[in-house]
Amino acid sequence: MTSDTLAPAIESAELAWRDGVPESSRFGDVYFSRDNGLEETRYVFLAHNRLPERFRSVPAGGRFVVAETGFGTGLNFLATWQAWRERAPGHPCVLHFVSAERYPLTRHDLQRALALWPELEPLARQLLAQYPPLVRGTHRLVFDQGRVRLTLHFGDVLEAWQALTFQANAWFLDGFAPALNPEMWLEQAMSEVRRHSAPGATLATFTAVGRVRRALAAQGFAMRKTPGFGRKREMLAGTLNTGPEPPSVSTDRDIVIVGAGIAGTLLARNLAERGFPVTLLDAQPQPGQGASGNRQGALYVKLGVEFNDQTELALGALTFGQRYYHPYQGRFWHPTGLLQLAWSPQEQSRQQRFLDRNRYPEELLVPVDAEQASRLAGLPVDTGGLWFPGGGWLTPSALCQALAQHPRITLRQGAEVTRLTPCNGQWHLACRDGGGLVAGTLVITAGHQSPALLPLAAEHRFKAIRGQVTHLPEPALRHRPRAVVCGQKYLNPCHDGIAVTGATFDLHENSPHPSADSHRDNLGQLDAMLPGLLAPSCPAPETVEGRVGFRCTTHDYQPVAGPLHAAGHDLDGVYVLTGLGSKGLAYGPLLAEYLADRISGQPHCLPDHLARRVHPGRMFRAAARGGTTGIAETGTSAVK
Repeated sequence: MTSDTLAPAIESAELAWRDGVPESSRFGDVYFSRDNGLEETRYVFLAHNRLPERFRSVPAGGRFVVAETGFGTGLNFLATWQAWRERAPGHPCVLHFVSAERYPLTRHDLQRALALWPELEPLARQLLAQYPPLVRGTHRLVFDQGRVRLTLHFGDVLEAWQALTFQANAWFLDGFAPALNPEMWLEQAMSEVRRHSAPGATLATFTAVGRVRRALAAQGFAMRKTPGFGRKREMLAGTLNTGPEPPSVSTDRDIVIVGAGIAGTLLARNLAERGFPVTLLDAQPQPGQGASGNRQGALYVKLGVEFNDQTELALGALTFGQRYYHPYQGRFWHPTGLLQLAWSPQEQSRQQRFLDRNRYPEELLVPVDAEQASRLAGLPVDTGGLWFPGGGWLTPSALCQALAQHPRITLRQGAEVTRLTPCNGQWHLACRDGGGLVAGTLVITAGHQSPALLPLAAEHRFKAIRGQVTHLPEPALRHRPRAVVCGQKYLNPCHDGIAVTGATFDLHENSPHPSADSHRDNLGQLDAMLPGLLAPSCPAPETVEGRVGFRCTTHDYQPVAGPLHAAGHDLDGVYVLTGLGSKGLAYGPLLAEYLADRISGQPHCLPDHLARRVHPGRMFRAAARGGTTGIAETGTSAVK
């Protein structure tokens, strides 16, 4: 494998600028018309798909999906977003734009290209701020408080369409001329276009090549030639004559989420911003009091040596999380950077193998030596490591409470769920306070207590692991860390006079109270990782303060998100989001986005192979006992 093909980095576009217009050196073609690229987009794609008038008729809670075969400079996306802002109804609804790009532009080239269109500058600035690192795979970008969602796949078009789940209402068959880029116009690609088309879908393309028209006609599109833009004589447009466009998922449904930790509040907020009313239940007096109740938490994943599904999921979660938390910077999110320390010979070897086999963009991570690591972290370290410039830490409990504050979220605090019962296609929830609820859609996000709530009589593979953190007052440290430092333990920068370190992994301990032994473990391993950091005034393990939480983990240490599955069937209307382990702050935003996609019937942000990886069905060893559905009433369970 050569350095040019090492995963996960993907080759960028090679541009030649002629008269201020970008051309692809690889394909020898322009990205847009020299006459007026923005007007060409409006004429070819927006007008011939009738987007302005169709946008006006999107119902409350609905979505309109546009799919594109080449993202290029993002001009088509920005023009569509601008039209959506101008023509979409005032009620909650979502524009989804799905696009693939094999050779994405660098951020610098993208900025230079979009500078040609001053009227799009406010939108272009937001796109540039969220533009993902150039790593292969699927990226989800969210704009306008969730009213616009961009699913951007860096990789081959066929790879994208085979992996993604969506149904397009309109297609932009963009890309370079068929003679210059033949693979984009293969019959197999046209078959994928048909498979991903909703009834009544329309399409437009600047080309009028006969084999393109015939390939689309063979897939059921009624094709027509029409005058092209500018100096182009003709172009193609078409409609899939298979009936009217399908209705969107109605927002008039009862969605109940059980558990108001980071997973539950992220999901509730996501659905509320899409227009869905949500009832959020928790046994505690306020959100974020369970495993999400620590004073500080790091946004951190450990990327595998091999770029496999597990690494791809972790990387996608990390980059999406960094984008998601950005608006909370200075309040709950502190992007200080994060140092993954090569703290032992084994970890040094692992990191070297990681660097030998992978190539990542520097905006994601860079290797650093001990001197660089010491300067970045703000404290002396003996070894180098991996520096994640976009990393940092959060205040989870305060974030959960803020996420739950939305007009469409009804928060029921002190609501301990004791029983779930299926009845007439819905789920009845009984609570210890005597109240009850009926849910058409039920989501269990109760952390380590989720298994006790699952309406299944099947043996599961969830487990709870106790974790204790230690609170170090500032005088306990000889140096004040400027960034998060991770190794055998983690250490966060001081906040309100306290730095949090930990956490233990106590497999055979279930006490909810902090113990001196666990503090001793945290302090001892922190001292071994960062020798000389602890000052003589550091409190003894018997007197130092801390906190205990219980992580929900799985047999394969991968999270769980999706419809509840038993005995070979999904249980209608029941979803699970749990098993995030110690990485809830990292995995939570992306998996909440994915689950909200599924619940709302909108395009999925996870490709199929990653959706299978997190599916709840893998968590049950055997078919349910005593029935074919696997449904069982739950026993008493406190959701905390």
